Amino acid sequence: MRVLVTGGAGFIGSHIVDALLARGHQCAVVDDLSSGSPANVAQGVPLYELDIRDAARLSRVFAEFRPEAVCHQAAQMSVSRSVREPVFDAEVNAIGLLNVLGAAHQSGAKQFVFASSGGVLYGDVATPADEEHPADPISPYGITKWVGERYLQFYAREFGLFCTALRYANVYGPRQNPHGEAGVVAIFCKKMLAGESPTINGDGKYIRDYVYGPDVAQANARALERTTGPGFAAYNIGTAVPTDVNELAAGLREHCQRLLNDARSKSVIPQPQHGPARAGDLRSSIVSAAKAQRELGWTPSVSIRDGLRQTAEWFAAHSAK
Repeated sequence: MRVLVTGGAGFIGSHIVDALLARGHQCAVVDDLSSGSPANVAQGVPLYELDIRDAARLSRVFAEFRPEAVCHQAAQMSVSRSVREPVFDAEVNAIGLLNVLGAAHQSGAKQFVFASSGGVLYGDVATPADEEHPADPISPYGITKWVGERYLQFYAREFGLFCTALRYANVYGPRQNPHGEAGVVAIFCKKMLAGESPTINGDGKYIRDYVYGPDVAQANARALERTTGPGFAAYNIGTAVPTDVNELAAGLREHCQRLLNDARSKSVIPQPQHGPARAGDLRSSIVSAAKAQRELGWTPSVSIRDGLRQTAEWFAAHSAK
């Protein structure tokens, strides 16, 4: 199958490309490289550097590559930036999505997978939320993700595009960007491997469901291969395992300290500091992936401990690069 992956030079997108290639699919990547890197793209995979807001150039790429399926990962992914710049968020996450959907339909693609979000749709949940949990997004980022799912339903109903929305929990892992506001695991790794103390927002008792990036890539591959069921379907992609930020920091500190010791560094990573709480942060966000297991045959394979270890090792190996 010929698959076009938007955002395919980024953290999650590049893992998806790797997973698809391993399953025998042919891939091309669209990315504006604002947070992704050409180094993340597998050798031999065409990379088209462009912004998904540029509908004309996007259409030309679709006409050239003629994908049978589209995996849409390109997005404005910061909740706080969406609050500061709601128009920009809508331009990328709503208009950009419509550009990709339109190009997919016009070029004859049959499958479409969309990166949605569980946390911003469901709000505060103390027990794992399933897909029937009422959606009540409050941030512009969450609103555009919810609107995006509605657009997928429209394209499935009106044009017969087979659409799947994957509602991610908190994704982490190798290649995550440690700069900016997203990706607490990457940010902590970068700080700790430099022998510095990370800052935890508030009391750190913010519970999240952390799911490993390569596991998320496998979920995307399975969704792209979905050929039965309704024209539109949504699936949570998470572990249902609650981990608060204090536990996360402690686990990463253990792995990073071992790596520093192995490198014969005399640095002792200081304990995390606590800063002010961040306005609007959910206290608890956990999702149930039972539907994905039942209908896609997908389950997460990497535990939080192993995933944090592998992520810390990746950042240690790439810290000088």
